[in-house]
Amino acid sequence: MPVSIVLGIESTCDETGVALVRGTTELLADVTATSMDEHARYGGIIPEIASRAHLHSFLPTMHAALEQANISLEDIDAIACAAGPGLVGSLTVGISAAKALALATGKPLYGVNHVIGHLAISQLTSGPLPKPCIGLIVSGGHSNLLLINNIATEVKELGGTLDDAAGEAFDKVGRLLGLPYPGGPHVDKLSQQGDLDAIRFPRGLSAVKDKERYRYDFSFSGLKTAVARYVEGISEGDIDETLKANICAGFSEAINDSLTAKAVRAALDNGCETIVVGGGFAANSRLRELIGERAAKAGIEIRIPPMKHCTDNGAQIAALGAAVFAAGAQPSPITFSPDSSLPLDVITV
Repeated sequence: MPVSIVLGIESTCDETGVALVRGTTELLADVTATSMDEHARYGGIIPEIASRAHLHSFLPTMHAALEQANISLEDIDAIACAAGPGLVGSLTVGISAAKALALATGKPLYGVNHVIGHLAISQLTSGPLPKPCIGLIVSGGHSNLLLINNIATEVKELGGTLDDAAGEAFDKVGRLLGLPYPGGPHVDKLSQQGDLDAIRFPRGLSAVKDKERYRYDFSFSGLKTAVARYVEGISEGDIDETLKANICAGFSEAINDSLTAKAVRAALDNGCETIVVGGGFAANSRLRELIGERAAKAGIEIRIPPMKHCTDNGAQIAALGAAVFAAGAQPSPITFSPDSSLPLDVITV
């Protein structure tokens, strides 16, 4: 029996991604178009601009992916698209395209969880996921710990941020320091030049009373406020590049200390020997370094995607769709709608 080919469509925010996966581990093609430059002058994502960009980009992106894989639509066995979480307008464009393709080709359609896709992509780079394992999702909208018993059928949310996500907090601090949009990568770059011990910012939920009640949860809003208060207490002319780098380093260390400590704790508590990291913030240099150090001490394997697969892409959707298809899951009904707040324990709608 020939190995199946699944086409994946990503359109949750400002990236239009189309990819093709053979089986569950072989990436045939992965093409992404982004509208990030169109949002830069506004200092954030403008949903209407993102939706229109998807409309313009989808067909050229799909044709480029098919050409890269050297196949046609007739060769695919199933279609997967991001059903949520994400921007409703952006999701609607991708879902509508996927439905049109499914009806035209007669192929089954799977609306899948975009966030779980950030973890499923590990199967394309490192092979099938161990069962069970811990998933650490870190992005502009999510900071969550998941227990993965089966990436296609059984994912349980252990905890998440009570306020800001890690990437969101980085972008906000970048704005506080007057850095270009998006602020996160610029804060990360500056933090590498700073002294990690020069400024100690608070760790959220670190009080004794919170450590058990919020064992797997995060809170970064208070940290962001602490940075704002620190900056407000300094005369504008006194914030030179050295001080700015130290602020970024202290802030980065506070966030990554929380993320990595709780991820390792979740793995040890649940008898997992592997932590899979996914999401745009997985590109953060200190996160990659610190979680590697802490996991090694605990005897835990770390799976973290290559930089090009940290941000949103079609490969993550195709990877999850391929896993779901291989597991024999029922296709999604053609009537399904986008869900901007799709729960993290829902893999397929």
